[in-house]
Amino acid sequence: MTALVTSSPHGYFTDRSMIRRVMRERAVALSGPRALLMQAAHPLAVSGLLAHSDALDDPYVRLARTAEVMSAISFGPRSEADRLTRRVRAMHTRVRGRLPRDVGVFPAGTPYRADDPELLMWILYTLVDSAIVVYTTYVGALRSPERAALWEDYKLVGTLFGLRAGEMPDSAAGLREYGETMLDSGRLHVGDWARRRAKEIVLAPPVPGRRRPLLETVNFITIALLPDQIRAQYGFLPVPPAVLRKAMVRAGAIPVRRGLMPLLPAQLREVPAARAAA
Repeated sequence: MTALVTSSPHGYFTDRSMIRRVMRERAVALSGPRALLMQAAHPLAVSGLLAHSDALDDPYVRLARTAEVMSAISFGPRSEADRLTRRVRAMHTRVRGRLPRDVGVFPAGTPYRADDPELLMWILYTLVDSAIVVYTTYVGALRSPERAALWEDYKLVGTLFGLRAGEMPDSAAGLREYGETMLDSGRLHVGDWARRRAKEIVLAPPVPGRRRPLLETVNFITIALLPDQIRAQYGFLPVPPAVLRKAMVRAGAIPVRRGLMPLLPAQLREVPAARAAA
């Protein structure tokens, strides 16, 4: 495998890497539920990567596993990143089948496999796009060169999950075009399973009553930051309207981004893995 970024002797990335700058922020954890709902909007990803996983029988387990792997890649030693991603690739090679029923543009009998580059690319896109959306909403702006550097880092993540360089967009502009094309392609369709199970897992985990207000806040943010096409397919309540919901989230993020985040000490603002790797 050819590394796509300059890495340290002990890890794939250094403290100068954009992926570390983004992933070290605790706020970026809000990107997980959004990414999972986007992943579940691809019928073949549901069958090949989500519905086959026992993780979806336990709320937030899949999110926790994804966070563990991303943390190892971003902040851990190469040996740990290689161990975890090797296990993920091995799991993917064993999952294949055919759709049992029609879902969107995919007829019953359409073959799927978890190591399909199309599915892996969609999963990778949901991760990087969700990280960018949450980071720019709650932490700070990302200029064009920074977005380009971040995508170069995620391309290395893609290779660790089994994608080849030619199976990923070359540039950040190409990544944006890929996302727009997918959202308008008709290939994304929130089927009954995704509408029921993914919504239940992401939006209604069994949490203590005292944490319900926090969960409702996270849910509001997750729904507001979803792409419009996907939000509509999930059938989320139109009250408040999507435009107003997004405006409320972004307005509420301004004092967090400008006033609170710069004042927080590193032990509160950053994830432990980032401080351990520093």
